Amino acid sequence: MAKLRIGIIGTGGIAGAHIGAYKTIEEVEVVAGADIIPGKAEEFFKRNGVPTAKAFNSTKEMLDTVELDAVSVCTYNSTHAECAVMALEKGLPVLLEKPMSVTLEQGMEILRAEKKSGKIVTIGFQPRYDVNMQKIREIIASGALGKVYYVQTGGGRRRGMPGGTFINKEKAGVGALADIGCYGLDFALNAIGYPKPLTVSAVAYNHFGTNPKYHPESDKFEVDDFSAAFVRLEGGITLDFRMSWAMHMDTTGDFIFLGTEAGLKVKQPHLNTWGGAWDGPTGEIRLMHDVFGKCTETLIPLEENRGPGLFEKKVRAFVDAVINNKPAPIPTSQIIYNQAIIDGIQRSNAIGKEVDVVIDKI
Repeated sequence: MAKLRIGIIGTGGIAGAHIGAYKTIEEVEVVAGADIIPGKAEEFFKRNGVPTAKAFNSTKEMLDTVELDAVSVCTYNSTHAECAVMALEKGLPVLLEKPMSVTLEQGMEILRAEKKSGKIVTIGFQPRYDVNMQKIREIIASGALGKVYYVQTGGGRRRGMPGGTFINKEKAGVGALADIGCYGLDFALNAIGYPKPLTVSAVAYNHFGTNPKYHPESDKFEVDDFSAAFVRLEGGITLDFRMSWAMHMDTTGDFIFLGTEAGLKVKQPHLNTWGGAWDGPTGEIRLMHDVFGKCTETLIPLEENRGPGLFEKKVRAFVDAVINNKPAPIPTSQIIYNQAIIDGIQRSNAIGKEVDVVIDKI
């Protein structure tokens, strides 16, 4: 059987995790890559032990030149939509790194191209493959909490601000909100079945990023380092969101789900400078419920993730979906709601009041 021919669009830091995962899959061969910085793709392949892969300085040139079966998009946030659409127009399935895009309209462009092409786009949220994240979703789906009416995201880094392209408005588009906030949103929304967002009232700050006391590139810092939002969701559910790259606090709180029959509290995975982003495993999980009329707490035993790492599982799921013509493992039909909230937070913060979320049908 011929191997699945993969192209990688963008050969920066996260592309290393993609190629590393692809190299563990026997049915796959990474055959090409493109990066707008001359020589970067060629050096990337040499560094990762794939010197035979063809390197390009243009995504279009790569897509026009090389026979591919699928691509990973690992570019700047602001070009996610552009590159994903180009690949879809060539009839290629796409593994798109998070966040889906910067704006809701960019996300809708991806959905329209996906529908027209008939190929899948799956979004890169590897925490979905954590066994304890899956357990939380199973507990809620079982009805153990009754009707869930309020979710608090919590978490956040005390210190953990990146630099370079992450803090450049033109390239990143958004800061902590899109970099790690999208993980918290996916955790919350996926656990309760991805209800549609209706309104967003939000604030965003960059007090730390723009202060030379805390960031060596403060003069170049153009994005948010903290954001918080009050989001109304379909079904009478409230989402209380907060996420930071930096703050004078160890956490903005636990991740909690309040239901009419019980509640679920999830501790953030690690209270250190770069922890609390919900980009991997969870911390302690407790079920808060009544037993014979008494307020009771039940500790839910954490399970160990076995086998490949979460990132490898994400890439494996994409490859399996392409080979077996399956639906996208983490579909755009869900993540467009994630993107709509990110878009709503940006818009609400800009005008200082609540905004409606309107998602057109495709």
